[in-house]
Amino acid sequence: MNARFSVIIPAYNSAATLARAIESVRAQSWPAHEIIVVDDGSTDATADIARQFGEDVRLIRQPNSGVSAARNAGAAAASGDWLAFLDADDWYAPERIRLHAEWIAEDPGLDFLTGDYEYRDAANALLGTSMAQHAAGRAMLAKCGGASRGVIDTPAEIAAFVADHFGDTHTLSLPRARFAELGGYPTGFKVCEDVHFLARLVAHSRRIGVVCQSLGVYVIHGGSATRRDPVAAQRENVRTLDDLARLAAQFPQPVRQGVAARMQSARYNLGCALSKSGQRGAAIRAVLPSLVDAPGWTSVRHVLSMLKG
Repeated sequence: MNARFSVIIPAYNSAATLARAIESVRAQSWPAHEIIVVDDGSTDATADIARQFGEDVRLIRQPNSGVSAARNAGAAAASGDWLAFLDADDWYAPERIRLHAEWIAEDPGLDFLTGDYEYRDAANALLGTSMAQHAAGRAMLAKCGGASRGVIDTPAEIAAFVADHFGDTHTLSLPRARFAELGGYPTGFKVCEDVHFLARLVAHSRRIGVVCQSLGVYVIHGGSATRRDPVAAQRENVRTLDDLARLAAQFPQPVRQGVAARMQSARYNLGCALSKSGQRGAAIRAVLPSLVDAPGWTSVRHVLSMLKG
């Protein structure tokens, strides 16, 4: 039986880019079962853009509640047996769904699938690819040895994937039933909500399919919230991971290791942002907890780095 993909597009004031995102789903070589746009309280013409596609797009409107709530609303309304997501400012490669759907048919033992993607700027210039820029991705490419796909299935690979995952929300495909079991994306967090969900998903998975070619484009915005206020963004990142770490006590050991490594990196990034803003004392306090949670030379180096400024 062919996999039926429900593609969910959360959109907030996305009138300038939504049509491109929708068109990239409509152009898939393996047609989506349905396209669901969730207008998260937009004040621009986002809803009008979605309506222009007629019956090809199902529009849901809700008060502004954040991207997690929008994705969850789309998933709750979906009727496909597999879910895929796409942010309104990004887009899919033409083979994105087919490459996952055909593999699902061949190997129903895969718990979920992900893949590589491109980074591009607002002018559409290619900045790089995700797998090549992440250690876990490079290790996977080496494991595949030029093959177009491979499986994450060892403890070391799982820990590395959680610690610094190379797949993004728009490359993720998972069963709708599993999404519901996990309760969807966490609400109340503005940063790192995708990692929070991914770690919980990995904790319930044994075999993760990876397509080693670009499945889409992630647009890097120069005026993003992370760049406008890096301290606030990194604080929120740590806050989200704090909640994930609380849950991680019940996760398998490789996933716990990955979460701990990610938290260590997040604290260091917060420390760097604080140090650059002249808050050296706060920077030191940001990384000190890692000496307890992840004792070792890496944590010591992070503390020393903050002391030096």
